[in-house]
Amino acid sequence: MYFTLPKVGKTRAVGMPRSVADEPAARFLRHPAAEVELPWGGPEPERERRAFPLVLTTTYGNAIRANIFDVEVWKPALAKAGVIPAREKGGRWKASRKGGFHVLRHTYASVILEVGESVVTLARWLGHSSPTLTLDHYAHFMPEAGGKGRAAVDALLGTAPAYGPEGFALT
Repeated sequence: MYFTLPKVGKTRAVGMPRSVADEPAARFLRHPAAEVELPWGGPEPERERRAFPLVLTTTYGNAIRANIFDVEVWKPALAKAGVIPAREKGGRWKASRKGGFHVLRHTYASVILEVGESVVTLARWLGHSSPTLTLDHYAHFMPEAGGKGRAAVDALLGTAPAYGPEGFALT
């Protein structure tokens, strides 16, 4: 294991609502971050080692491997919630990679778009190179697309027709 910058070397800051920020803040007070030292930039042993405070570590204060987290924490939580079938004792998880931890990123993006947040803002939060990339992945999560435009034209013309589920005016 080693430390490196995220994909394409970009870091990003994402604002979060108070309801989300309060829980980790309370956890950090109960369980302070542990300093973990690993090579920086790659797995080669001669690389410079750096220490960083990690908020999630093993019970021994070491960095957690993604595959171990997936098998020992994430998938058991999904099974307990009834999202995936429970693993038979000694068996393997019968869940696709689509049920992996990365799905939280997609869930977050879809929820943000469904409530009408700007695609430009979401692209910045996700670290996408452009809003076009965000739209390519998540446009299908925008069920109200076009609704604001129709309402604006209706307001301009002083009319207010009803719209069906496909966004077409009901006459």
